[in-house]
Amino acid sequence: MSRSPSRHRSVALLAASLVAALGSAGAAQASTRSWGALSFSECALGPADAAIPVRGYCAELAAPENPADPASRKISLRIGWLPARGAEPRPDPLVFFAGGPGQSATEGIANVGPAFARIREQRHILLVDQRGTGGSNPLHCSWPKDLDLARVDAGGATKLAQDCLAAIGERADPRFYATHHAVHDIEAVRQAIGAPLLNLYGGSYGTRAAQEYLRRYPQAVRSVILDAVVPPELALGGEHAENLDAALAAIFARCSGESACQQRYGELLPRQYALRDRLRAQPMTIRFTDPLNHQRLLERFGEGHLATVVRMFAYAPESSALLPLLLDEADAGRPEPMLAHARLLAKSLGGAIAMGMHLSVSCSEDADRLQPRDEDARRLLGNQIIDLLKSQCAVWPHAPRPADFNAPISTDVPMLLLSGEFDPVTPPRYGEQVLAGKSRARHLVGKGQGHILINRGCMPRLAAQFLDQLDPAGLDASCLDVLGPTPFFLDFNGAAP
Repeated sequence: MSRSPSRHRSVALLAASLVAALGSAGAAQASTRSWGALSFSECALGPADAAIPVRGYCAELAAPENPADPASRKISLRIGWLPARGAEPRPDPLVFFAGGPGQSATEGIANVGPAFARIREQRHILLVDQRGTGGSNPLHCSWPKDLDLARVDAGGATKLAQDCLAAIGERADPRFYATHHAVHDIEAVRQAIGAPLLNLYGGSYGTRAAQEYLRRYPQAVRSVILDAVVPPELALGGEHAENLDAALAAIFARCSGESACQQRYGELLPRQYALRDRLRAQPMTIRFTDPLNHQRLLERFGEGHLATVVRMFAYAPESSALLPLLLDEADAGRPEPMLAHARLLAKSLGGAIAMGMHLSVSCSEDADRLQPRDEDARRLLGNQIIDLLKSQCAVWPHAPRPADFNAPISTDVPMLLLSGEFDPVTPPRYGEQVLAGKSRARHLVGKGQGHILINRGCMPRLAAQFLDQLDPAGLDASCLDVLGPTPFFLDFNGAAP
């Protein structure tokens, strides 16, 4: 069908307008913004393979690798910025301390960023990749493609540490990547952007880093939110086996208390240990389709796979709802679903954690205080985590921690502590322990929840209200009462209707 000249002109003008608009958008995406003395360029935040990256701004700041020696080798810190949406942002941003140890703040924001949406209405979100992670001279180590973390022994763990050390040795001194080194970087960034005060949010290991910053720079802290709390006194890793067993006992007790779940699965805790004992004596050998490359393999399923999947699935109510079904399948001689998840977990954990930084932190701050315990030998995790870490720290260079590093902190800085009822790593009793000595603090526990509470239910609104009013006691947290566990899967279609 023919078109009139005027119609052609209209189409041409529309096309030109679209091109101009797209060009303007592209120019905006390439724009820069200043914050204090730092110049930021627009960038994509979140994991490199994220389907939908978080749009923000990025900058770099040089820091001495040895904070005590300004003339030491310089490393570059990657800094992310999610600008406040309001016209007149508050001068005190929220800074995100990522977990791990070994996770990146600029990558981890993809997981917690939505929980900060209300906070971002009035405040900037500041992301600093802790030295050794993300874009801050990352101490990543390439693991063998066929590495099965569930089958690594002490000798294999030592070899991994030695190979990692050789890979990073020319560009990093691992002795300067512990928590007490990293908090100097946060202070340098605060001064560079000109923020009078910081609000701190730390998740899991990030609560240790946030508390250490509070210890060193109390005059720079306006408020603190600690989510999945690590007490300063704790040797992290020493109670992992105990905490997991306690969480599993509580999770499986729920199943026993529900008629459909009890009828379907029976008593899960003794079944889990009976399966563990059988696998310890004789691992299964099965035909298995690898979920990563879809190859059909003859594979071994052992005690380590069981412990890995059960532990990691206990972290969240959605995945813990699958545990009875996965255990039942494995107990019946069909461990393929659990083995598939073990493979997926190994890949995701290997990519998310900078293992060199993890060792620098753990070897400096925890390993010398960890000792195998007889009672843990009977538990699902056993003493393997402690044994493997100590074997790696025997070859990993690390610095001594400050003399007061493990001392509890007394403060009147407003603080909100968050825990999940069934957290298998940092149980609510840790939050209660840190609550002591805090004159303006409150501890909230999410019913039926696991590790990390900030993104659950009404918690984002409560966190924003806390930052606005600095009145933890005045928060109406009754909205958290609607939280609860995810119903158990009775088959692969889900829970009962």
